[in-house]
Amino acid sequence: MSERQPKKERSDAARNRRAILDATDALLSASGSEHVSIDEIAAAAGVGKGTIFHRFGSRAELMRELVRERALTLRDAVTDGEPPLGPGAPAPERLLAYFDAMFRLIVDNVELMIAYDNSTSEAQEDEINVFWARHIAALLAEARPDVDAPVLGRLLLGTLNPDVVLQHIRAGQTDRLAQALRHLVASVVGEPPTATSRRTT
Repeated sequence: MSERQPKKERSDAARNRRAILDATDALLSASGSEHVSIDEIAAAAGVGKGTIFHRFGSRAELMRELVRERALTLRDAVTDGEPPLGPGAPAPERLLAYFDAMFRLIVDNVELMIAYDNSTSEAQEDEINVFWARHIAALLAEARPDVDAPVLGRLLLGTLNPDVVLQHIRAGQTDRLAQALRHLVASVVGEPPTATSRRTT
């Protein structure tokens, strides 16, 4: 007997899912994380409110799916992309590249990140965050075998706070924060904090 294949998502369901995600993204960018309701998302996506809850279960899961899409793109670059973000570069260079890339991801999606943080329990441990923690700890252990890599890695990861990023964006200080973060990571791994190759404002 042949193994049963996973059920393929219907085309209309796939369109609705994409419309909901795109509408959420657009509304968050336009109105901010505190001013977007499920009713507004449903209207913008052209679906019923019940469709959103049927597809995602909750506001938190909707935000999680949007964050997950972006995080998985970065994870693929970390695991299979070109160095220094991907394999093949020394650990200090990879750490600097990772924090540069993660910072850009948060800057580009800051309202989404805040909405996700606000709708997700602190007790939840997302698998992608577990991946980041392990990735950072592994590179730190290679670059600085004299430190407690898992703990120091979590401390560094904690500096990427969306609320802090948003404050600096609104103050016109995105580049200032990016350079401060780069100096921090560089000081830990002993690398010169060269300027980032891409502006973040």
